Amino acid sequence: MRGQRVAQSECKCWHPAMWLLVSLLGSLFLVAVSVVQLVRLVDGGSRCQGRVEVQYNGSWGTVCDDDWDMVDASVVCRQLECGLAVASHNSSKFGKGTGQILFDNVGCEGDEAELSQCKRTGLGIHNCHHNEDVGVTCKEPNLEGSRGFEPSTAPPQDNSGDGTLRLVNGQDNCEGRVEIFYSGVWGTVCDDDWDINDANVVCRQIGCGTAVSQHTNSYFGYGTGHILLDNINCVGQEEELTQCVSLGWFVHNCGHHEDAGVTCTGRTLFPIRLVNGNNSCQGRLEIFNYIWGTVCDDDWDDMNNAVVVCRQLGCGAPTEIKTNAFFGHGSGPILLDNMACSGSERELAECFNLGWGQHNCGHHEDVGVICQPFDDQSSNQGRSLLLTEEPATTPQPIEGMIRLVDGQHQCEGRVEMYLNSSWGTVCDDAWDLPDAQVVCRQVGCGEAMAAWENSYFGHGTGTIQIDNLKCSGDEASLWNCSHIPYNVHNCDHSEDAGVTCSPS
Repeated sequence: MRGQRVAQSECKCWHPAMWLLVSLLGSLFLVAVSVVQLVRLVDGGSRCQGRVEVQYNGSWGTVCDDDWDMVDASVVCRQLECGLAVASHNSSKFGKGTGQILFDNVGCEGDEAELSQCKRTGLGIHNCHHNEDVGVTCKEPNLEGSRGFEPSTAPPQDNSGDGTLRLVNGQDNCEGRVEIFYSGVWGTVCDDDWDINDANVVCRQIGCGTAVSQHTNSYFGYGTGHILLDNINCVGQEEELTQCVSLGWFVHNCGHHEDAGVTCTGRTLFPIRLVNGNNSCQGRLEIFNYIWGTVCDDDWDDMNNAVVVCRQLGCGAPTEIKTNAFFGHGSGPILLDNMACSGSERELAECFNLGWGQHNCGHHEDVGVICQPFDDQSSNQGRSLLLTEEPATTPQPIEGMIRLVDGQHQCEGRVEMYLNSSWGTVCDDAWDLPDAQVVCRQVGCGEAMAAWENSYFGHGTGTIQIDNLKCSGDEASLWNCSHIPYNVHNCDHSEDAGVTCSPS
């Protein structure tokens, strides 16, 4: 019996060559899954916005925009701990990268922890050029009071780009002591020559609207570490603080009792509206993220969700939640699902959700809300949380928003685009029906009936924002279409483009 057991044991042993083969295969597998693991966003003004780059064998490369969408962008934002994906960008929006194009045809499911875990073509296999480099814009949510997130006071990670700004010790992320990142460290800005023009550049760079006031004499407390900039003199139109005149990095004659600060207006990044109701305070809920879309009614049984909606719209208290497309089926994308608000959020996008564009719904599940209309007679009813607020019935325009002007109805007119905090027009060079189709979809109208040239709806004013658009017709917004760089054109307002869309 003992000999039999020994024989059985010997039969179960692997040949040494087999062990060697398994070990080699295991090592190759570990290298394959770990060699590409770092991701960064470049040339976007902050660590949470920019061109997507991944690291391979110590070198950084880019990602091609074939099949790139919001699900892929959500994985990048999660990997970088940058909150929710605001937008996915194609056509090298943040400039052309250099080096290898490492990923193409990325197809994430949405639950991956890292971009390298998503389906894609093989490493370095692509049919792209750097004018197709993808980008991402993420939005770090206001974490306090939001379900599903823990408040965080940790500074941005060390992969912040030089020139990145943050505001510290204010009441929110749009107020505080100005701190800037350079050469691996955070430091402060001295208040010598600090004025409202400088503050405006800071507010613009961090996406907080315009400056309310500039602060001197360490108004938000003493900083620590280096004083990185002094004697800053901005014109006020610069995109980043580092573009302004200064003494140069680390050159100053200051102490931390002179640390500069700002207070910005802040802004709502994601406007909402109620559609198909009897007034502006009731209807199907829609939210804008470069295009209007609907909200699914999964888990929409908590009145806290409706409280946030009614507050953001400047209406009274919520009276009813409507599910199963009570106000009719929407069109376009379903942008949010499984909402869970605490009720204290300033806007709906701050509430816990599955992520932009992630859902398992159809438009038969579009949610609606009925709020009390707000007027002077409503006294304190439904407004106890809004004693210091002004009613806001017109959404603040955001970058990339489109409007139609001077047509005979809301689905016709001269195409105007909001960019760099101002409205401007679109030149008609290469303007055609696929471009018009994207516009019609973005403004919530029906099919494109005509693409008009030669300022058919009259001459616009201001900047000509974009020229030589080449849309396929399937893009979610003009922002995603191929075009030459913004504000680069050979046009005047006699070439302003227009569209006629069918009503939605």
